[in-house]
Amino acid sequence: MAAQQTYRLFEVALKERRVLSPSLDRMVFTGADVARMKTEGPDQRIKVFFPLPGQDAPDVPSGEDWYARYRALPDDARPPMRTFTIRQLRAEECEVDVDFVLHGETGPASRWATHARPGDRVVLLAPDADCADSSEGWEWKPPAGVGQVLLVADETALPAVAGILEELAGLADPPRTLALLEIAQAGDAVPLKAPATAELVWLPRGQQAHGQRLLQAVQARLVAAPAVAEAAELDEIDVDAQILWEQADASADGAMYAWVAGEAGAVMAIRRYLVKDCGLDRRAITFMGYWRQGRVLD
Repeated sequence: MAAQQTYRLFEVALKERRVLSPSLDRMVFTGADVARMKTEGPDQRIKVFFPLPGQDAPDVPSGEDWYARYRALPDDARPPMRTFTIRQLRAEECEVDVDFVLHGETGPASRWATHARPGDRVVLLAPDADCADSSEGWEWKPPAGVGQVLLVADETALPAVAGILEELAGLADPPRTLALLEIAQAGDAVPLKAPATAELVWLPRGQQAHGQRLLQAVQARLVAAPAVAEAAELDEIDVDAQILWEQADASADGAMYAWVAGEAGAVMAIRRYLVKDCGLDRRAITFMGYWRQGRVLD
């Protein structure tokens, strides 16, 4: 697998945890090998392995065939693994920041983060700076010269959106950007560095279903076009059996580029609306089901 050649395992310890909001904490990890880590995009994907109950650190196999041996472990001996985004890497300081959404004792990642203290150890699977090949582990790849950007995300994708907005803020002539951001509660609207041309719309979820406010906001801001929608073809994806992950074509010549990430059912509904109802070119839209309500996608 390419990911096992361009990615490698890093043993790290928690150096510091920073409270960002009621539902979001930043974990600052450190380890000597972090000096050999790299990040290639603002939404760079990594894996985090967590210790099983009674373990001080996750027992992840090593060596070239580590992944096959990891998958062969019985369920009660296999350290749980989840996907995260590198929020910031300071390789020269051997530090890497990873933001965690806290939602109680509902899964291994949130459970670990709820109780984590400095010195607690995890294992990261991240891009290897010693490998010249690209990890291909990021999806933010807008076409050159795009004039309008749409970002649609829930809180699980907020670290990636934060990185994307920072990148856009550094451009001399950034595109007009609309970011629709669903969060658990109003207090989770954290300050983000963004271009002056960007509009950030925070959507506290409250008691509504995950993704409902995102879909409503998309429908309110982008008007359906039935005349073109009739000709649009779109295959349906069973998000309970498949991972919804569609990469836009960076060579697509379009006025708008969209990046959509969050709960898979909500992303699927937004996908259907943008392509079928609005008639947008799906080649200019990246759709990612970061997670699925009630299921484990890793």
